[in-house]
Amino acid sequence: IAHKLGEPFGTLVLAISVTIIEVALIVSMMLSGSDGAEYIARDAVFAAIMIVMNGVVGLCIFAGGLNHRELSFRIEGPNSAIAVLATLATFTLILPVFAISSPGPTFTTNQLAFAGISSLVLYGVFLFFQTVSHRDYFLPQSDNLKINEEVHATPPSNIKTLVSAVLLFLALIFVVFLAKALSPSIEAAVDYLDAPKTIVGIVIAALVLMPESVAAVRAARANRLQTSLNLALGSALASIGLTIPAVAIISIYFNLPLGLGINSVSMVFLLLTLFVGLITLALGKTTLLQGLIHLIIFATYLFMSFNP
Repeated sequence: IAHKLGEPFGTLVLAISVTIIEVALIVSMMLSGSDGAEYIARDAVFAAIMIVMNGVVGLCIFAGGLNHRELSFRIEGPNSAIAVLATLATFTLILPVFAISSPGPTFTTNQLAFAGISSLVLYGVFLFFQTVSHRDYFLPQSDNLKINEEVHATPPSNIKTLVSAVLLFLALIFVVFLAKALSPSIEAAVDYLDAPKTIVGIVIAALVLMPESVAAVRAARANRLQTSLNLALGSALASIGLTIPAVAIISIYFNLPLGLGINSVSMVFLLLTLFVGLITLALGKTTLLQGLIHLIIFATYLFMSFNP
């Protein structure tokens, strides 16, 4: 389906599909009422940002740098995505810590509703920016067009695309129902390892981001970093822009507690990630060194998650 639609529409198919799976896992755990269930959404969304911005982007740049020494891309699209990501992350993960109307890292019902609506609106505007008004910002550079023609196969037929769309829809329905069965297994594994509860969110994010991560790394190895960044940053934006509104609706409707604010250590990682990310994407060219920096940040995040 993504191949038929082309860039940047194709990357949205995977981002939205992944978000549906993520929301299904998070909501099933929230409804279970287990210990720490109110923080599952926060941990999963924050983990998605760390995995995408440091793990996936770092691995793409590193792998691409090994094969091609230097990768180039248009800076307008990724920089716009980073700006939206920083805004969404601040509104949903940092602001709840400093809001005084509700105790703890939480929003009041009105604040949560406003955060969900504003996140959805901002994500919707970004989609319009990406797919309509400034679509060229997210397309490969002209000097990479020949490369893209060589690595892409012939687009699928309309019949094949339609069948794929139906199968995708059915698969997502089955995955949503399977989420209820998978959630206890994830929690049981974390308890068996005696790991912190935040690891549950990391596992959820890692599971749902795996398809996009593989696709992004393959694109980078083929010298198509623009596609890699579209996939990676698009999934991070969808993780906040779509997951937070969905979780907010569930929380308000079922009167479930929801904690979104991250702790001080996580704030340090978030600010460092956004700062380094802006530097990495500032010039429109990347090397192996920049990828390694992001991977080191990601490794440190994982280590501190297991050893807080």
